[in-house]
Parts: sequence; structure tokens; C-alpha cells
Amino acid sequence: MNFSNLKTELSEGILILTIARPEKLNALNQQTMDELNSCFDWIYSNPEIKGIILTGEGEKAFVAGADISEFLQMDGEVGRHLSQKGQDLFFKIENCPKPVLAAVNGFALGGGCELALACHMRIASENAFFAQPEINLGIIPGYGGTQRLTALIGKGRAIELMLTSDKIDASTAFSIGLANHVYPFSDLLTKAKELMLKIITKPPVAITMIINAANKAGSAEGYASEVTNFSKCTATEDFREGVTAFLEKRKGVFKGK
Repeated sequence: MNFSNLKTELSEGILILTIARPEKLNALNQQTMDELNSCFDWIYSNPEIKGIILTGEGEKAFVAGADISEFLQMDGEVGRHLSQKGQDLFFKIENCPKPVLAAVNGFALGGGCELALACHMRIASENAFFAQPEINLGIIPGYGGTQRLTALIGKGRAIELMLTSDKIDASTAFSIGLANHVYPFSDLLTKAKELMLKIITKPPVAITMIINAANKAGSAEGYASEVTNFSKCTATEDFREGVTAFLEKRKGVFKGK
């Protein structure tokens, strides 16, 4: 697909999706948000795409926040629309039936941190920094950050980060569970591909069911979702292939059926 602010590269079932506004530190303006929405519609429907690596262009930033220049004329009604639009997009990413990995290659600030949080996993380069600095503008995270950050790192840590606007480096992000792994910048995409290639060899239906159930963790329906998704897996050909392959001491060949 052709976009103005995104670059896409599909190889071996992995889509590398790059936010490409390096002159603006890849900030999320409305055009970029719209393009991400269209891109994920395409991702959902394209059977050739098995996994997604989301990153930013350049060595400075993953996404350094929203484009603040678009905030100048914002009032309460416009703010509600903007927040809802961002949440709808990030829910689409979070609920993607294919694994989405954020390769955080620099600053992940504000909306950029929220974008990384919406992905299923995060790996970071050693020069990465995470922050929710919205309070400095007199607002709060509006794209799901108050909820996802709290769920991921705990209420006390999340509230402290949001109230102070402090930036945390990659090693700190790893230590509190915000990043799964940390690598040198030069190795980031290679390591992201290695991880995604390992994941997409697994049964596709089970991948989707794990994402679905994990997204409901902590809610009243979490355990019931696990039962439902477990039962769906046992009705697949891949389940029978996996059990047979295990008993025959061979590697399973999974077809997503």
C-alpha cells in the first residue's frame, strides 16, 4: 500500500511498518493516525501477513508524541473526538489477531509511548526513552495510556510517571516490565525479526486466541475467555497436528486451520 507517512516492507510473512516523519521525530499527526488505521485494516485482511514489527524511521525516535501544533485550536469537544479516535485506533492494534511487536528505536513519548503500549510486545534499543509527559500541557494521556501503563507496570509506578513526566531509559523500562528486551540500536530490527519469525511458526489460531485471552486479563471475563479460546483451539486441525507431532517426536506443520 502507498502512504505518505508510513513505509511498509513485507518479507517472510513479516510486515515491517515504519512511521516515517523523521523531520518531526515521527510525531503522530492526524494524517499519520488515519494512515495507521487504513494500514491495520489491510493487515487484518491480508493472509500473507503473519506478524507485524512497528518502528520509527531514523535513530532518534520511535514516535516522539502527538503533533502538538494540531492542539492549538482544541476545545473540550474536539478533545473528546481526538481521544476517542486515538483509542479506537490503538484498540484496533491491540486487538489485531496477528502479533504486533513494537521495535522502539529512540524516543517513545506521549502518544508514542501509548502506541508502544498498544502493541502486544515491546523491544527497545539502548538509546530508547519512554515517557508520558502530557501533564506538562495540562492534559492526561488520552489514547489509552492511563489504562495500559497501569496494567503493565502497576498503579504506583504508572501514576508517578504520569504525574512527574519523567523519562525512563531502556534499562529501566526492561526492569519494570515495560520492555521485553533491550538491544544495541544496530541489532534492533534483526532481533525483532528473529523473535517474530520464531512466533509465526506456531499455530496461527492459537496465536490469535492467546492474544485475545491475554487482552482480557484482569477483567471479569478473563478466565471465561481462556476457556472459550482453549476450546476453539481444540477444534482445529492444527491442534491435532501439534499433538500428533509431539507424540511422533517431530516438528509440527501448522496451516492455520
